[in-house]
Amino acid sequence: MRRTPLSLIAALTVLAAPAVAESRIVCTLIEEAVGPAAEAPRNLVREGDCDERYSPASTFKIAISLMGFDAGILTTATDPVMPFRDGYVDWREAWKQPADPTRWMKESVVWYSQQVTARLGVERFAEYVEAFDYGNKNLAGTKGEGSGLTTAWLSSSLAISPAEQVAFLQRMLGSELPVSETAIENTVAILDYGVRPGGWRVHGKTGTGLPREENGSLMWGQPFGWFVGWAERDGRTVVFARLVQESEPPEQPAGPKTRDGLFAEYFDRADGVPE
Repeated sequence: MRRTPLSLIAALTVLAAPAVAESRIVCTLIEEAVGPAAEAPRNLVREGDCDERYSPASTFKIAISLMGFDAGILTTATDPVMPFRDGYVDWREAWKQPADPTRWMKESVVWYSQQVTARLGVERFAEYVEAFDYGNKNLAGTKGEGSGLTTAWLSSSLAISPAEQVAFLQRMLGSELPVSETAIENTVAILDYGVRPGGWRVHGKTGTGLPREENGSLMWGQPFGWFVGWAERDGRTVVFARLVQESEPPEQPAGPKTRDGLFAEYFDRADGVPE
């Protein structure tokens, strides 16, 4: 598979800059989970601009997982094991070895995502994105940066807002997406972060990427970080998305940094999430 400017993301996840970054929380959105045909969800926290669209980056692995399990490309949390091959995206040492769905999600292995979407093919991939009503649904990719089939979600054409991320997860949890229950169950299994100190069992996915200028050029050195998912405690479920824009590359990749900040503020405290 062709190596495209995905190296732009490599710089974010592999290299650390000595400067101290300033973080701007673009949006924090936490909603009560709702079931099918329920009333509109209640916002528990809504701060910032939650309607601005950014590239989903690796949070799109949630959607790819649902597609892969529904289509039978993925079968269980540990199958299939796909081998690493020369030419795959390899800018993290952890990616230079075989991966299964659990390792794919844990290590955020880009080439595994690309193998799943390539097996889906352009038409079926687009059908899923349309049926999911996922953000702007633009899979064209960026000229000169490879096929949208394998790059659209990586600081490219596909974009989604925090509010749309939460709505997508609400539909998934409410079994309102056109995928099998098995696909949902397997996806839930590989997103599990376990129980946090505040008693919340968290499922979610990080994402790190670069925004673009109006002329399409990448804003090098100003990564954004996502953390999206849901959390459960004492019979209660909340769905969340946080998006953070950095002024400089942080010491920790922007996605995991965003995750850890949300954990500390809400899910590592017994009283962190408003009633």
